[in-house]
Amino acid sequence: MPFGVNMLGPVLIKYGNEAQKRHWLPRILDGSDWWCQGYSEPGAGSDLAAVKTSAVRGTDARGDHYIVNGQKTWTTLGQHANMIFCLVRTNREAKKQEGISFLLIDMKSPGVEVRPIITLDGEHEVNEVFFADVRVPAENLVGEEDKGWTCAKYLLTYERTNIAGVGFSVAALEQLKEIAAKQTKNGMPLSEDPAFAARMARVEIDLENMKTTNLRVIAAVAGGGVPGAESSMLKIRGTEIRQEISSLIRRAMGPYARPFVAEALEEGFKGMPVGPDYAAPAAAKYFNNRKLSIFGGSNEIQKNIISKMILGL
Repeated sequence: MPFGVNMLGPVLIKYGNEAQKRHWLPRILDGSDWWCQGYSEPGAGSDLAAVKTSAVRGTDARGDHYIVNGQKTWTTLGQHANMIFCLVRTNREAKKQEGISFLLIDMKSPGVEVRPIITLDGEHEVNEVFFADVRVPAENLVGEEDKGWTCAKYLLTYERTNIAGVGFSVAALEQLKEIAAKQTKNGMPLSEDPAFAARMARVEIDLENMKTTNLRVIAAVAGGGVPGAESSMLKIRGTEIRQEISSLIRRAMGPYARPFVAEALEEGFKGMPVGPDYAAPAAAKYFNNRKLSIFGGSNEIQKNIISKMILGL
């Protein structure tokens, strides 16, 4: 499922008008539209309210519209999406958070350009998206003009809860246990090495604790609540756990976890052996997971949010 779908649905339900709900929600449900998220910019990451992509409203023979110019970056799976929801600046005179609007943009519109960003693991997962005089119908504005920051904050609580990735960690922990049982150290399975076993036990305990907290948040939302500081807590612990598990998998593989050229997996390769099949993705996953504690609002920013929401600091 495209990254943006999980996030946009709750925003439309909360802030979309009836026409938007009738049109977009069924298309999200049946997969007619693939959405990506247009939040971060080269100069607006952790300080998301600093977005500069502009949307100027106007009227012509075709009706009310916005003309969008600017750039978004780190757009996950944007190469597959046909729609993007964006934070755009509609008022340069207001305070940063008060001059932002939430706009839905067709990726096939003239003036939209997607450029790939190849990450350290060699994958095309994220992109830059450029907007040059892109015309967007005014009916694609979600919520009120200049009030898009409210939509953004609401969306991010769901995104951060999702980034915690309990399911990913559960699956990765099972893989780690299987690898640790196969790999040996001093003639013994790595799972029996006291130091390595202690780290595995610690991360499993942390994961079990987080699963319980995650269920509590889900139950609260099902009862009509909205994730608050809890989403930031889950984001911090969830990403730390996912990173620790990928680090342990890489450590378990030893030298076989080193990055290697793709040709090493081809028959007849004469270079250094690459070890068992399950060693191949170890380094790539480790490097890719380094981003988890940054996107969706860095973990340092999440600690600030927790301090303000709970402690009033």
